[in-house]
Amino acid sequence: MKDLKQRAIRGGFAKVCSQGANFLLRMGSLMILARILDPRDFGLVGMVTAVIGVLSLFRDFGLSAATIQRAAITEDQLSTLFWINLLVGAILGILSLAIAPIVVAFYHEPRLLGVTAILATGFLFNAAGVQHSAILQRQMRFTALSVIDTTSQLAGTAVGIGMAIRGFGYWALVLASILGPFVSMVCVWLVTAWIPRMPRKGVGIRSMMRFGGIVTLNGLLVYIATNFEKVLLGRFWGADALGIYGRAYQLINLPTDNLNATAGGVAFAAMSRLQDDPARLKSYFLKGYTLVLALTVPITIACALFAHDTIIVLLGPKWKDAVPIFRLLSPTILVFAIVNPLAWLLTSIGLVGRLLKMALVITPLMIAGYFMGLPYGPKGVAFAYSALMMLWMIPAIVWCTHGTVISTRDVLLVARWPLASSLVAAGLAFGVRVFYGELLSTLPRLILEGIAMFTVYVGMLFFVTGQKSFYLDLLRGLKGTSSPKEKELVSA
Repeated sequence: MKDLKQRAIRGGFAKVCSQGANFLLRMGSLMILARILDPRDFGLVGMVTAVIGVLSLFRDFGLSAATIQRAAITEDQLSTLFWINLLVGAILGILSLAIAPIVVAFYHEPRLLGVTAILATGFLFNAAGVQHSAILQRQMRFTALSVIDTTSQLAGTAVGIGMAIRGFGYWALVLASILGPFVSMVCVWLVTAWIPRMPRKGVGIRSMMRFGGIVTLNGLLVYIATNFEKVLLGRFWGADALGIYGRAYQLINLPTDNLNATAGGVAFAAMSRLQDDPARLKSYFLKGYTLVLALTVPITIACALFAHDTIIVLLGPKWKDAVPIFRLLSPTILVFAIVNPLAWLLTSIGLVGRLLKMALVITPLMIAGYFMGLPYGPKGVAFAYSALMMLWMIPAIVWCTHGTVISTRDVLLVARWPLASSLVAAGLAFGVRVFYGELLSTLPRLILEGIAMFTVYVGMLFFVTGQKSFYLDLLRGLKGTSSPKEKELVSA
């Protein structure tokens, strides 16, 4: 167990470095491309990805999660799963080509035919690397995975910016989207040095296929629930409206998405090895969950409070219409930060059926909300999205934690101090803006706001709430048992 802890700590550090680099690359790419390309360019690509993105959920059929979650797995099982993944990837690519004319007819946009055809190749690249990546994650070789992630992200970013500068327009976004998976596929093959055998029958993959099927179906429903509004906006409000909405959504989701990916990959692999040790499972989960909330909550609140300055600095003046959408979507990302990590717990202990039931409930509610907000354009859709997610948060927490080693009280205890500290810090930072903001231009004002909020937040979290020793122990990873502060935080 000590070795597992050390590997998790090293893996977590590697993931933090990697995701930090990826965050900077994605943010830098977004800032540069937003200034070179028009909202319509982003909207055109967004129209296609909103549709064929559904197919991407089937690219590994949940078999990577099944490989990682499995207590023991054989060479024959891995090889068979590889060929199944490759077959699924080829089918999805062909299916994307087949529906390309339908996409063109639905949006009344002939340029989408070529975009769909090129993006279809990404399914094969992703499928070919699924099991190799799962092997690395199962072995907790997160340093290697981190280097691969950063390399593929850097390649896609460089190509996208280079093509945009040369005037390729939306094709810069298309080529950047498929280059990343291709580079990642090549790298994982080289690093694992694993060559799959020919597939065989009767190797005991039925339970893994069932697990993967449930994971995939759940992912499909969640994708529809969180992306259907983009299809509606593209169809009824056009590429410009979708481009503005999509950049606002991407920008506010970026910090939370990166931080959840950082902790989630490590936590899932570690907790899957601790299924039969409830005490350690609870400790590992709450530590990772605490760190994710401590980082994501203040960032999300700051984005909502200083939406105007954030959009102008990061995207440029021509994206000012994204400001209200950016602000309206912020509650949604706050809910994601609080609720999504609970999926690590349920998946690691095999309760994927519960996640599927939850998705079956929330998906039709979200779709109904989108139709209610659609007549009011992107702002109406963003408001409906956030309102429904806020109403869903507490029921989702109760449902996720029921019958597990984690209680609803555990979640609320972990969330209370980051939320309280963020609200106090946001209030004081807003006061600084009111008194001094008008004296500064946009960039210096945003820097001042950020420094003020960060300083007050850390002061509140470390000293006023008395959490300093807990967070320092958490970050250092020095203790194998709970400290007094940790016991106070996670006690039932």
